[in-house]
Amino acid sequence: MVDAVLFELLHTEMVAELWAPDSDLDPGPGGQRTSLQVLEGVGFRVGQALGERLPREMLAFREELDVLKFLCKDLWGAVFQKQMDSLRTNHQGTYILQDSSFPLLVHVGSGLQYLEEAPKFLAFTCGLLRGTLSTLGIKSLVSASVAALPACKFQVVIERS
Repeated sequence: MVDAVLFELLHTEMVAELWAPDSDLDPGPGGQRTSLQVLEGVGFRVGQALGERLPREMLAFREELDVLKFLCKDLWGAVFQKQMDSLRTNHQGTYILQDSSFPLLVHVGSGLQYLEEAPKFLAFTCGLLRGTLSTLGIKSLVSASVAALPACKFQVVIERS
């Protein structure tokens, strides 16, 4: 429980620092995009580090779907102390991971006015997923969307070589 609180506080401070008006990054419209890229980059590196620490027998996944199931159960459990609520696929390299109560959005207000704020709380996690997949040898694009807080969906599109 303490680990979850510390992680949430650290994440909140990273977001606040990157969105601060006196931030070193450009606070204009392009500055927000840069802030999202920085958050996603930090998440990517953390995801790589988590992937590198996995036991070797866990890295021997036979299918792509097994890797995504691992992310939904084991990785999500390690980071957020819960499993992802659902995993859907079109069996053509696109996966939708849905969390109906995403821990990093639970403390954000529930009104429509807060939906605009959601992307900054999801960028780190998009990078985390992409970084872990990268370590497991899967190139991907990860994006997130929110229709109603605190639920969110992560779309993982596997890049084919």
